[in-house]
Amino acid sequence: MSLATSAPHRTGPTTAGPDRGSLTATARIVAGPGGSLPVLESAGPFALRRTRATGPYARVTVVGAMSAPLGGDRLALEAEARDGASLRVDSAAATVALPGPGGAPATYEVRLTVGAGAELRWLPEQLVSAAGSVLRTRTTVELAPTARLVLREEQVLGRHAEEPGTLVSRLTVRRAGRPLLDQELAIGPGAPGGWDGPAVLAGHRAIGQLLVVDPEFDDPASRPAESRLLGEHAVLAPLAGPATLVTAVAPDALALRRALDEALGHLTGGR
Repeated sequence: MSLATSAPHRTGPTTAGPDRGSLTATARIVAGPGGSLPVLESAGPFALRRTRATGPYARVTVVGAMSAPLGGDRLALEAEARDGASLRVDSAAATVALPGPGGAPATYEVRLTVGAGAELRWLPEQLVSAAGSVLRTRTTVELAPTARLVLREEQVLGRHAEEPGTLVSRLTVRRAGRPLLDQELAIGPGAPGGWDGPAVLAGHRAIGQLLVVDPEFDDPASRPAESRLLGEHAVLAPLAGPATLVTAVAPDALALRRALDEALGHLTGGR
């Protein structure tokens, strides 16, 4: 196993405090069959730790090594589950997007690859868009035809009793090289009008989605039912492929997690 810490590239001071310069860093996770982790490379704010897992998964927990992302940062996290591997990635705490000097935007890319017969569970904690921050996130997923995926994303608008920052979040998923899902959400100051209106957040402070891709959904007997509401503020929508998307809004992060956990148990049978 390669267990390494890559030196981050900074443009400016190298202190980790609020006045540090902008940061460029990429961390990598590669899982193989049998619970192996041939690559585990920490970088910048991403300290990767192998943690105890239940079931067949190799589990990696992302621990924050410094405050990030700040304005001007360019961060990336890559995870690959090779053919036949089972990988679960979570995080130790929420990620808080903070403003940087000059109001420059930060970027945070997540690149996921899941091979033949492999499974990836991507279950990080919430992303909090703090007042004054500007963050652009992009999650790109490449799936083999027989790959399985559970992916959860949660965004919280501001810390307690503060206005949100600006957040633009895009999720693109391809299966066997063909598009499965491609969507973008923009919230906060500078976002297109209506983001907090009744057609989008309707005044709620938390929004999230759960994507489950499973080849078993190709069997009509195993495929979830047609689109329907899950509680008052969540909706389940089967996609044009062996996949189902759950989208939810909630007044706070706790209520959002409860809604998505309930949906996950329904879609996976609790496994």
